[in-house]
Amino acid sequence: GIIAVFESHRTKGIPDMYSLHSWCGMATFVLYLLQWFLGCGFFLFPGASFSLRGCYKPQHIFFGITLFILSITSCLLGITEMLLFKISDSYSHFVPEGILANTLGVLLVAFGLVVTYVLTREEWKRPPLAEELALSMDFKTLTEGESPGGGS
Repeated sequence: GIIAVFESHRTKGIPDMYSLHSWCGMATFVLYLLQWFLGCGFFLFPGASFSLRGCYKPQHIFFGITLFILSITSCLLGITEMLLFKISDSYSHFVPEGILANTLGVLLVAFGLVVTYVLTREEWKRPPLAEELALSMDFKTLTEGESPGGGS
């Protein structure tokens, strides 16, 4: 998608990274890549300790929610930018494009609020399954040099 944007700008003669929408979009993309690589490193890399994963998990959750909000912000800025460029002279006359764009913007904001609310509710999180608890405890004791059965 990023390559397509830059190619589209090049073919239309539009400068790259000229607006708040483009900077927010690029920041979202770069932070997403960073979040993805850190998540793979902390949670999929076998050498990462259980305590290190436990320390990173709250930051991973926070930055995931932050990226979600930043992506919605980038979408809203893109919609506004297109409205300004395409129908700025007729926008105040309630043209269908403006109504559609505003409806989409309100739906995006509502979706973002609902998802953020759901993510912050502790009682709506899935409780860990028994086998997940046993596995995580066994993995913790193995990484700390103890035996899974509790003996030495």
